[in-house]
Amino acid sequence: MRWINDARRPPRFTPGMRTISPSPRPSLSPSTLAAIPAAYALETVPRYTSYPTAAQFGPGIDEALYRHWLAELDGTTPLSLYVHVPYCRVLCWYCGCHTSVLNDDARIARYASRLEEEAARVAAAMPRKGPVAHLHFGGGTPTILAPADFARVIARLKAEFPFAPDAEIAVEIDPRTLTQEMTAALAGAGVNRVSLGVQDVDPEIQRLVHRVQPTEQVAAAVAMLRAHGIDRINVDLMYGLPTQTVAHVRATVAAMLAMNPDRAAVFGYAHVPWFAKHQAAIDAALLPGAAERLAQAQAAADAFAEAGWVEVGFDHYARPEDPLAIAVREGTLKRNFQGYTTDRAETLIGLGASSIGALPQGYAQNEPHLGKWAQAVDEGRIPVVRGVPVTAEDALRRAAIYALMSAFDVDLGALAAERGFASDHLDADLARLAPLAADGLCTIEGRRVRVPPHARFHVRNVAARLDGYWAPQATRHSRAV
Repeated sequence: MRWINDARRPPRFTPGMRTISPSPRPSLSPSTLAAIPAAYALETVPRYTSYPTAAQFGPGIDEALYRHWLAELDGTTPLSLYVHVPYCRVLCWYCGCHTSVLNDDARIARYASRLEEEAARVAAAMPRKGPVAHLHFGGGTPTILAPADFARVIARLKAEFPFAPDAEIAVEIDPRTLTQEMTAALAGAGVNRVSLGVQDVDPEIQRLVHRVQPTEQVAAAVAMLRAHGIDRINVDLMYGLPTQTVAHVRATVAAMLAMNPDRAAVFGYAHVPWFAKHQAAIDAALLPGAAERLAQAQAAADAFAEAGWVEVGFDHYARPEDPLAIAVREGTLKRNFQGYTTDRAETLIGLGASSIGALPQGYAQNEPHLGKWAQAVDEGRIPVVRGVPVTAEDALRRAAIYALMSAFDVDLGALAAERGFASDHLDADLARLAPLAADGLCTIEGRRVRVPPHARFHVRNVAARLDGYWAPQATRHSRAV
């Protein structure tokens, strides 16, 4: 269901509209930001879009077990689908995703056909299927698919899975390659939310990360989308890029606000050339230091707050009438592989090479190697090759971490008791958090842990102390800030 001309959609933000956000973060001075020891910003910690994280995935989850998990689903709760398209026309040097450059349209078309086959096979393994509430196309660049192929993939998904009438269908878009034909195909297929990759509007920074994208090109994409009735628009921005400054971040936010999007995500660049080898093309000497990165993150938060937007978690922002902002106010904000979300589905089905599914029993990841993934699909198999089961202990810790990441507040004793554990079950973690409390990253009252407004950018540091698997390592994860 699109919100176009729908009386149920709340009005857009107007000057004077009251915004409500729990414990809003004040604009912080450099001295306040510097009060937290810099070592925490340099610490490598997970992003906690899953728990256990992908670092714990192993080969114990295979096709047979995944089929068993699918057969056990009760079909009474909503589903989410994630479709991964691992191709781009040009490789951006900052990217850490599973993607590769491909300009062979025939191979891309074959990939689309295999997505259809995989979807049919997974659906057949599910005797009971709840309605699909969310469908997300990620990448790579999903709109690299030909318009007809994209429409056919969505049609097949709708044929194999029941869709809720108001299902959100979202697609990640590279504004540089969006065409009128593709935009029409998106609208015709029922796409009602898009995310535009922007990063930074400065031409020199764009050159240094191999993503030259004039602001006028982004504005043209936004206008084209709205002309076709797609007006739920997210923008993805970054800080910590080479030569980037607070002024650059401010200018980028201002340029985006002028385009009137609904949501924004502001991610810190993770320089991990040992994982994403193409990142070696970025001169590490040009990257801002920890203090500057923190100042840039704060600058983005300040700019959105000044515009009346609501802070969502530690790296998302939304207009006050947006469902994401409403979820913040109502305490229903969730977290998954797409970051902060209103998606309440307990089951996420991943389709495509490297995609990850999240089921009540655990996580399952598809074969990331494109050739092996294609071979598995061609041979009639579901291409799951790794993952991790979720134990009761994992589920408890996941709930604690997600509460902390979403609301910056968790009562560990009450949560443990609610899930059938002794109220003191996580007391050892409170001991691990004590040094962070002493350094101002959190407060501890009994068994209740809170992250104060000035430390919200460090919430991942706090969450890591509730992670039963995490240990400090130099290269396993991205920097905390």
